[in-house]
Amino acid sequence: MSKKLIACGALAIPAALVVLWASDPNAGGDWPMWGGTPDRNMVSDMKGIPTTWDVKTKKNVKWMAELGSQSYGNPVIAGGMVFVGTNNEAMKDPKITGDKGILMAFQESDGEFLWQDVNDKLPSGRANDWPFQGVCSSPLVEGDRLYYVTNRGEVRALDVHGDGNKHAKVLWKFDMMEEVGSQPHNMSNSSPVSYGDLIYVSTSNGQDESHVHIPSPRAPSIIAVNKRTGKLAWEDNSVGDRILHGQWSSAAVGKIGDVMQAVIGQGDGWVRGYEAESGKKLWEFDLNPKDSVWPKTRNEVISTPVIYDNRVYIANGQDPEHGEGVGHLYAIDASKRGDITLTGRVWHYDKIRRSISTAAIYNGLLFDADFSGFLHCLDLKTGKPYWTHDMLAAIWSSPIIINGKVYLADEDGDVAVLEASKEKKLVAENNMGSSVYATPVPAHGTLFLANRNQLFALAESK
Repeated sequence: MSKKLIACGALAIPAALVVLWASDPNAGGDWPMWGGTPDRNMVSDMKGIPTTWDVKTKKNVKWMAELGSQSYGNPVIAGGMVFVGTNNEAMKDPKITGDKGILMAFQESDGEFLWQDVNDKLPSGRANDWPFQGVCSSPLVEGDRLYYVTNRGEVRALDVHGDGNKHAKVLWKFDMMEEVGSQPHNMSNSSPVSYGDLIYVSTSNGQDESHVHIPSPRAPSIIAVNKRTGKLAWEDNSVGDRILHGQWSSAAVGKIGDVMQAVIGQGDGWVRGYEAESGKKLWEFDLNPKDSVWPKTRNEVISTPVIYDNRVYIANGQDPEHGEGVGHLYAIDASKRGDITLTGRVWHYDKIRRSISTAAIYNGLLFDADFSGFLHCLDLKTGKPYWTHDMLAAIWSSPIIINGKVYLADEDGDVAVLEASKEKKLVAENNMGSSVYATPVPAHGTLFLANRNQLFALAESK
């Protein structure tokens, strides 16, 4: 295996503001977390974002910064800074050598390097912490605080301003391996999301290198940690010893009916919804047909659920190292309770292949991508397909809709721009010079995009 999966200030954010974020993706102009908002629906009406650029001639390239040699985490932009996970191959500090997991902070205006958080690799090696994969979590920024999951399976809270000496200032950390006994399979990658005083992450608990034994079957799959204190608030282990491989999904948070829910895909191929404050399990849904068999036809869940209008939208898939295969995309009525595999199904789309991508919803349409390289446009209410677009390369990224256009990147380094409409129309295609595993994100009139080893700020030339 050569590559692994990408695939939260000082005061708690009021619940009302979380709901506002979910309905207003452009609040403040920042992009403060994976998905932009807690419901994870990647849609922005931001104007002035370029559809064409050229990284060779520097057309519409505002600035470029060097990252490590492999970068899977998505950029996050908040408070005039850009944060992104990578490895230590760029060696921003020549005194820090060797393979490390790195979270870097840059100045949003010009790409100046500000500081980094350095994480040693786990001594257990590739079983828990795959070499050179760096930090795969996208951070969550709230005010002066940043929260992310390290390659060591720690949830860390940092001061966004650093320590004044180009290094991070750590406020607290919660070691999931030590505190709840998780054993991440190959990589800890979960991107935090918050509600009130709590942040939610997957533990990435999984199998060992034998791909047969689960060393820690009693460890939870999802935890909630108090953002002020770093103490465990609640945990759930509904998956138990049924982990198919690993657990690499991230949670979404949103109001469904009259209940705030935390929703996450898990390693047994189910997606589950929890009462956000208490952790009470409300419902669960099997994303695989009853006759499916791992690994040929049964899948785990790597993509992040999207919460929209009381429904949850999510596709299943497998580690990209497993190759291509059959996938499934569902719309789920998340207002129901219990095992809602049958009663909660709104529609099922089975023409998608294995997917690690997160859907985007806009103007009655749903856009999602599969690892085989296809972008799918469906009717949101019925799941009826309108069109597909072949990117001609594997897709690790997710579609994002900006000002009525879909942006999607692939492993060949191409970024396609299409109209977000029922009729397929390719607007442009741009190459980044290297593979792109991350999703492009907008903030303050600029598109931020990381390829394997560089971070770009793209803006219309003035």
